[in-house]
Amino acid sequence: MNPNKPLAMLGGITPAEFMKTYWQRKPLLVRQAFSNFKSPLSITELKKMSKRDEVESRLIWRENKQWQMECGPFARLPKATEPDWTLLVQSVDIHNDGACELMNQFRFIPDVRLDDMMISLATAGGGVGPHFDSYDVFLLQAHGRRRWQFGQQKDLTLVPNLPLKILKNFAPEQEFVLEPGDMLYLPPQAAHDGVALDDCMTISIGFRAPDEAALARGMLEAAADQIFARAGIASGPYGEPALPGPKLDAIYRDPGQSATKNPAQIPDRMIDAAIKAAAKIQFNEALANRFLGCWLTEPNQAAVFDAFDFNEDSDGQLEPYTHWSLDRRTRMLYRGQQLFINGEVASVRAEPALKILADERELRGDHPAANKLSDEAKDALTEWLEDGWIHLIRK
Repeated sequence: MNPNKPLAMLGGITPAEFMKTYWQRKPLLVRQAFSNFKSPLSITELKKMSKRDEVESRLIWRENKQWQMECGPFARLPKATEPDWTLLVQSVDIHNDGACELMNQFRFIPDVRLDDMMISLATAGGGVGPHFDSYDVFLLQAHGRRRWQFGQQKDLTLVPNLPLKILKNFAPEQEFVLEPGDMLYLPPQAAHDGVALDDCMTISIGFRAPDEAALARGMLEAAADQIFARAGIASGPYGEPALPGPKLDAIYRDPGQSATKNPAQIPDRMIDAAIKAAAKIQFNEALANRFLGCWLTEPNQAAVFDAFDFNEDSDGQLEPYTHWSLDRRTRMLYRGQQLFINGEVASVRAEPALKILADERELRGDHPAANKLSDEAKDALTEWLEDGWIHLIRK
C-alpha cells in the first residue's frame, strides 16, 4: 500500500497524513468512507456465527436499568423486536474471508498493531454504555444508524461492581449519527458511547497495544529460553531452537567464607553472585526480534487450519495454480533476514519473495522474485501448504 496515495476511506487524505495527524492523537470522522458499503456478513450470518462453539461472542442488555452480560455460544438470541440489546462477535476476520479482506484495507498500519475485527449487532437503544478503550479503533457503520457521543475527558473513573467497564462521569464533547459507509476513528482512551437508533450493525477494527509488563515478561521468558537451550533443555513458548545464550556454567564457590553464628541469613556473596549471573544475559535486538516475531505471529486461539493433501487436492500438479496466498488466519512477519510465521521462527531466511508474501499476503508465480525462490524457500512453502497456513490459488 502506497502511504502517500490519498484514500477515500480516510476522507481523501493519505495514510501518511493520517498517521502523522490523527493516529493516537485525535478522532476523525469520515462520511462515506466506503460508499455503497455492503457488510461482509449479513445479520442472519452473524447470528449463526454466535451459536458456534469456536466463536467468541457476548450478549449485553439492560434489565431494570442494570447492565447485564452473557457469554456465548448462544442457542437462542432475543427477538429482533425487543429493544436495548447488543450482540458482540469477536475475531470475525479469522472466521470469514470477506471480513478478513475488509480488515486488510487497514494495513497501512503495521501488522504488529492490527488485532481483530469485532461486529456488533444491536436493536434500537442497544449499546455497551459509555466507556473507553486502551487501544485505537475504527468504527465502521455497516447497517442502520448509530449515534456516537465522544470526547477526550481525563476522568476515567468506572462504575463499580458491573460486568462491563462503564464510565461513571461521562462528559461527551461531540456527537454524530453514523449511517452505512460512515466511519469514526478514535484514539486510545477517548471516552465514547454508541447507541443504536434502529436495528444496526457496526464493525470495529481494533488494534493491539501491549503494556510494558507484557513486553518485559516476554523478554524475560525469551531470555530464559536462551539459558535452557545452553543447558541442553528444550526451549519454552517462543519456538525451537532457542538463541544461544550466555555461558552460565560456573559453579558457585565461596572460599574464605567464615563460620557464621546466623546460619539462616543469606550471605552477601551469594547475592552478588546472582546479580552478576543475571548481568551476563544480553537484552539486545536479537532477543527482542525473536520474542516479538514469535509472540506477535501467534495465531488467534480460535484459529483452526485445514491441512492440505498435495496429491489429493492438487493432483500432484502445480501448473494450474498461479500464486500462493496466506490463509486468513495466518500471521507472518519479518525483520532483516529473520522470518516468523504462526508463532514460529521460520527455518528459511526472509528472502525477497517471502517478504512479498508477508507484505502482500500473496505471491504471484509470475513475479520476478518468485523465479528466484531458493530450494529451502520452496520446501518451506510446501510445508506451510500442507499445514494449511498458505494456499495455492488458481486464477
